[in-house]
Amino acid sequence: MKNSEKDKEKDVPRKAQEKAAEKKSETPKNAEKKVEAPKTDSSASEAPGKPEDAPEQKIASLEKAVQELEDKRIRLIAEMDNQRKRASKDMEALRYSVMTDTLHPFFQVFDHFAMAVAATETSNNLKALLDGMKMIQTEFDRAFSDLGIERIDAVGKEFDPNTQEAVSQEPSDTVPAGKVIRQWCYGYKLRDRLLKPASVVVSSGPAEAAKK
Repeated sequence: MKNSEKDKEKDVPRKAQEKAAEKKSETPKNAEKKVEAPKTDSSASEAPGKPEDAPEQKIASLEKAVQELEDKRIRLIAEMDNQRKRASKDMEALRYSVMTDTLHPFFQVFDHFAMAVAATETSNNLKALLDGMKMIQTEFDRAFSDLGIERIDAVGKEFDPNTQEAVSQEPSDTVPAGKVIRQWCYGYKLRDRLLKPASVVVSSGPAEAAKK
C-alpha cells in the first residue's frame, strides 16, 4: 500500500510537467493563428466590371481620339485655305470695281481729247481749238468732282506747305512776299487727304527789298 501511494505521489509532478509542456506547445500554435495574415480574395481586389484587356481598349480609344483630332486639323486647314482663296477673289473683284468706277468718268474726256487732236490736223481755227480744249478741261473737272477729288489752284494765294510745294522763289513788284506767283502743276486732294501737292513759284517781294 505504501509503495502504491509513493508511486502516485511521484506521478503528480510528472503529470504537472506534462500539462505545462502541453500548454507551451499550444501557445505557438495559437500565436501562429493570430500572426497569420488574413487571406484576401484575389477576385475581390480586381475592380468589378473591368475586363482583363482594359489597356488595349484604352490604347485603341486614344488612337481613335488622335485620328479624330488629325481629321479635324486637316478640315480646318482646308477651310482656312478656301477662305484665303475667297478673300483673294473678293479683293480682286473689289479692285476691278474701283478701277472701273475711277476710269469710267475719263472715257468721254479722252474721246473729246482725241477729237481735238484730230481737228488740229484739218483746221487752222485756233479759237475753235481753244474752245475745244477748254471743254475738255471742264470735263476733267467734272470727272474729278464725280470721284470726290478737289483740284488745288494756288495762284495768288498764300503759300501753304501742307498743300503746295515751292519749286523756286522769285522777286515780284506786284505779288507780295509769301504769295504764289504762278503754278507749274495743279495739286489734288481727296476730301482731307492730299493726293498730290501743287508745284508753285513763291514771291520773295520787290526786287529792291530783296537786294537790301
